[in-house]
Amino acid sequence: MQTILGAGGAIGVQLLRELAAAGETVRLVGRHPRAAAGASETVAADLTDAEQTARAVAGSRVAHLVVGLPYDTALWREQWPRIVRNAIEACKRAGAKLIFFDNVYMYGKVDGPMTEDTPFNPCSRKGEIRAQIAGELLREMQAGALDAIIARAADFYGPQAATSIAQMMVFDRLARGAAASCLGSDALPHSYTYTPDAARAMALLARSATGWNRTWHLPTAAPPPTGREFVQMAAAALGVAPRCRVLGRTLVRIGGWFDAQAREAYEMLYQNEAPYVFDSSRFTQAFGVVPTPYAQGIVAAARACANLSPRGR
Repeated sequence: MQTILGAGGAIGVQLLRELAAAGETVRLVGRHPRAAAGASETVAADLTDAEQTARAVAGSRVAHLVVGLPYDTALWREQWPRIVRNAIEACKRAGAKLIFFDNVYMYGKVDGPMTEDTPFNPCSRKGEIRAQIAGELLREMQAGALDAIIARAADFYGPQAATSIAQMMVFDRLARGAAASCLGSDALPHSYTYTPDAARAMALLARSATGWNRTWHLPTAAPPPTGREFVQMAAAALGVAPRCRVLGRTLVRIGGWFDAQAREAYEMLYQNEAPYVFDSSRFTQAFGVVPTPYAQGIVAAARACANLSPRGR
């Protein structure tokens, strides 16, 4: 059995489809999980509670930790270390392997492409938290205490990625007839991982004999488009004008006076003020997986957009 811890999010939904298609028995775990096609069972659990997490993982061969917490630094500081520690201990108790879906915040400001060898150099509070939890999992792997994988993605987009920056600031806004928003700059390259590619790669890693106890960058198309190019492709797929406004530091700071999400986003603006290039060539070379081209993925994401404008229907 494979267990998805944090079912219901963009990655969890796609991962369930991939595992079910491969004939795996799948358990969905969340605070309020819903039955879904392809899942054999659902388990309600609070992953900040050690015993509930242990019960949720019991009997599993592989556990996928794909939790997405609200974008709140104080909440992250309180809950992320507990969730990761509980998942580690639960997998040890069950004799299960662990795959952790991670981001790139711990790298901080990077001069050049981000690779699996990029050192941790966080320059934000959220990055410090991500470095802490990734570091703990790396120590478990290096000590031989747990078979695990850190599966890292860039910012993501794709069908059902409702809480992604690309969805909220580009697809949703364009579909409503508003201008898309680009943080920092619209002239710099910015990598995005397509959620079905990420899920497909995680399912592949789970059955791999050689991928364990390593960090992998999940397949992500290259070269990355600029913000302006991404908006132009999304607008074309939606059948609307490619209108875009750039939100610089001053606007985001002012927005933070009124909106908690903008306030939380401010410290991460560095990711949009320099090229953000995510290199997944190591995964492609090891597994022969070709990432979905942006033009194709953006069309699929646009088709799945829930609130298409009349012109985009």
